[in-house]
Amino acid sequence: MEATCELPPDDVLVDRLRDGHEQTFTLVLDTWSKGMLRLAMSFVSTKASAEEVVQETWLAVIRGIGGFEGRSSLKTWVYRILVNTAKARGTKEHRTVPFTCLLPEEDGPTVDPSRFRGPGEQFAGHWVTGQKPQPWELPEEQALLGEVRTVLAKALNELPPRLRTVITLRDVAGHSSEEVCSLLEISPGNQRVLLHRARAVMRQKLDDYVSGAVTPSGGDDRGLR
Repeated sequence: MEATCELPPDDVLVDRLRDGHEQTFTLVLDTWSKGMLRLAMSFVSTKASAEEVVQETWLAVIRGIGGFEGRSSLKTWVYRILVNTAKARGTKEHRTVPFTCLLPEEDGPTVDPSRFRGPGEQFAGHWVTGQKPQPWELPEEQALLGEVRTVLAKALNELPPRLRTVITLRDVAGHSSEEVCSLLEISPGNQRVLLHRARAVMRQKLDDYVSGAVTPSGGDDRGLR
């Protein structure tokens, strides 16, 4: 989830934005823009292009806020503008692949099969001893370390664009599965598969970091031991 300031309810936000309340617009912009940038980078080729997408989105929000009908949350409406803007730019850059064709390039196993007991073993299909993933939660003092955030940010950036888009919307921006399906025009089953695969990759990166197999910079540390 994005680290956010406490925003007023949507009806208050919308009224203030329609009234041109600069402080409210600045607050919303500062709260949502980082997550919007991460999402835009899933569709376009450079960070500079993604920044332009975010800027265009906010300009569109300013122009269109008077027509906001409240059929979705304000944040979902803003993100829908962002996705459409990013898709259009990505198409011009010959980067965007329709989300209706999501799965073929990610059809490998979500978790390395060697981490499970084989067909001829007792408890086949269960985790091999010592291979079960660690819980997501880390001790508070460790989770606050900058290098943990660096590991997770690097892992997020290295995900295939489709996986990064879904996990960014769900786990960073905090959208529901229904909102993600609507934004990306994909089926609930497709969304679940992509999110599961993205989380599995992120979990593995975190496991590697916690076990000391990978340094925060991404290098393999095993050879140094």
